[in-house]
Amino acid sequence: MFIGDTFVEIAAILGLATLLAFIGQKLRQPLIIMFLATGIIAGPFVFGIIESYDKIELLAEIGIALLLFIVGLKLDLNLIRTTGPVALATGLGQIFFTSAVGFLIAMAFGMTFIHAAYVAVALTFSSTIIIVKLLSDKNEIDSLHGQIAIGFLIVQDIAAIAALVALTTFGAGIEEEGTVFFSSVLILAKGAGFLAVIGLLMKYVLPWLTHRLAESQEMLTLFAIAWAVFLGATGEVLGFSKELGAFLAGISLASTDYRDAISLRLYTLRDFLLLFFFIHLGARLDWATVGAQLGTSAVFSLFVLLGNPLIVLVIMGLMGYRRRTGFKAGLTVAQISEFSLIISAMGLSIGHITHEIMGLITLVGVVTIFASTYMILYSDPLYNFLSRPLKIFERDNPYREATIESGYAPLAVDAIILGLGNYGSSLADYLLQRRKTIVGVDFDPGVLQKWRKKGVTVIYGDMSDPEIHEQLPLKRARWVVSTVRSKELNLSLMQHIEALGYAGKIAVTAQNQAEADLFARYGAQVVFRPFIDAAEQAADALTYAMDVLPDDFGRSISFREVRIRTGSAFAGSKVKNIPLRPQMGVSILAVSRAGHVHFDPGPDFRIYPGDRLVITGLEEELRHAESLLNEMAEQEGKNEDRFTMAEICVARDSEHVGKSLAELRFRQNYGVTVVGIRRGEEQIQGPEPSEKLRKNDRLMVIGNAASVEALKAQGL
Repeated sequence: MFIGDTFVEIAAILGLATLLAFIGQKLRQPLIIMFLATGIIAGPFVFGIIESYDKIELLAEIGIALLLFIVGLKLDLNLIRTTGPVALATGLGQIFFTSAVGFLIAMAFGMTFIHAAYVAVALTFSSTIIIVKLLSDKNEIDSLHGQIAIGFLIVQDIAAIAALVALTTFGAGIEEEGTVFFSSVLILAKGAGFLAVIGLLMKYVLPWLTHRLAESQEMLTLFAIAWAVFLGATGEVLGFSKELGAFLAGISLASTDYRDAISLRLYTLRDFLLLFFFIHLGARLDWATVGAQLGTSAVFSLFVLLGNPLIVLVIMGLMGYRRRTGFKAGLTVAQISEFSLIISAMGLSIGHITHEIMGLITLVGVVTIFASTYMILYSDPLYNFLSRPLKIFERDNPYREATIESGYAPLAVDAIILGLGNYGSSLADYLLQRRKTIVGVDFDPGVLQKWRKKGVTVIYGDMSDPEIHEQLPLKRARWVVSTVRSKELNLSLMQHIEALGYAGKIAVTAQNQAEADLFARYGAQVVFRPFIDAAEQAADALTYAMDVLPDDFGRSISFREVRIRTGSAFAGSKVKNIPLRPQMGVSILAVSRAGHVHFDPGPDFRIYPGDRLVITGLEEELRHAESLLNEMAEQEGKNEDRFTMAEICVARDSEHVGKSLAELRFRQNYGVTVVGIRRGEEQIQGPEPSEKLRKNDRLMVIGNAASVEALKAQGL
């Protein structure tokens, strides 16, 4: 259609992809499906737009290299010890099961031995590229089932490479004795050499090189792309695959300090180039002979969609994994891959199979890729629907995942933190600084390992799994805290733990004010708003600097802005009691509080949490001063002026029963204020002075620490 004008051809393809993606978005369909549909429609069997297959294939191959490169960047080598055995067992078990049963089904349809063998091999391999893309879109690459899936997909890729080498040797007609053995030894030698060179570069060259290149973000990004493509091409030349080479390129940079910066800058480019992979895959599908294969392809498709996940479930269940992990990992092998089409095309070219068999494999590929995409994207509701019958695939003690948990939860837990990403980890750190006892929950084994080393009790779990709520030490926890920014998951969490009888308090994270209001209506006592809160603090800091520092303030003068944290040892102290000037020669220039700036505060000026101080002195002294100002108090009880809240129970035989709050005069007699009463299931907020106490009432009181502790000791 666009002969001689590749640019116009690409423009038309991108326009069609955009249109179909827009329609798919309105219909809530996965983009991968719409990109495959773009390739089919633009291919020779519909509009015939695509003619420059070689150029589209080149863009697709670069996208594949970047995809596997980013996966390698994220790989934690420490996880190989834990996920390696299950990945190897599952990968080999699935290959054996699928090929054996697939061969028997093919023979039952009356195929010849060689045709049945090709069909069996084609059914064996799953698409690493499609699975990694789907897991990335769902943010499940770092989850346990994601790591295991990547592991056994690599095992499959190695098996596919071996199959291609054997097929190439066999197809070339070489009959000399020992040729296959020689080829195998040669491949092993090349692989060992390839890994050895990469290992040496990882240790002696790449850390130094990336440090030098990091002076320019553009240079670092360019190097990363070049390195991914170069090792991908090297893998291809050595007889492996570009996918394996690019994956190893990512691993080689995973231990550097710049892996996150590199991956963040490559995401958009990766997604754009992968568009051409799916378009190329859809356009290359051969529809000429599929009409007569519909019934046979349906049987093979059902076998791949159901049988492959089933064998993964069985193997992982026997190895001690929970059924949910096995189910979600199993769904990743419920399709055949581009390797299957490549092997089939090679068999067709050397005369081993017919066009009809090629058409059959093509149709099975289309059906399984389409169906498995939906199965993976909607794996959570699918698992919830099948959870009960899947129980047979789980041991009474799924010990393999139990080893990911660290010890037992403490007898008293201040907070269970669900989600230990950047925000959750920072929250956990600050709570630990305030000497709070926490239990962490996350689905990333690497994150759990980091917190386990700090001595924190951690539990492997995914918030989307309702069963994880039953494993939490809810009866011993004062707070359950969700740092996950998902309205559906947070609402589900609140409903489930309430149904489990949780009587403590809950804090959740909202993305906007509408969600915050919704969570508050559902009973959340605290709602975090990370973006709004951070923006507010940033605006405060900027406004503060505008007010305090003149426009001509010299950069040569050393100064520092310090925010006093809650729990600081000097929160509530007077300026004269903070040993900045006598010990370090550092002076406080100004204090900003509630939008008002106090310049040159006097010795009796009192510092409170949230205050922002501008201090001046030598740079080294300023660093020490900031550390001093935000040292945590050794014991919270030492600061008796701080305000605190407590719950006081009214005893059945208390003399206060029947008396009103006005009569008891809590503020005058005890130095505290009653701000709420919990009476059975009833919650009384801001009780009136005429409210009379009843036996077993639980009073929420607030006051300074000394008064509250005295009332708790005295009791009611």
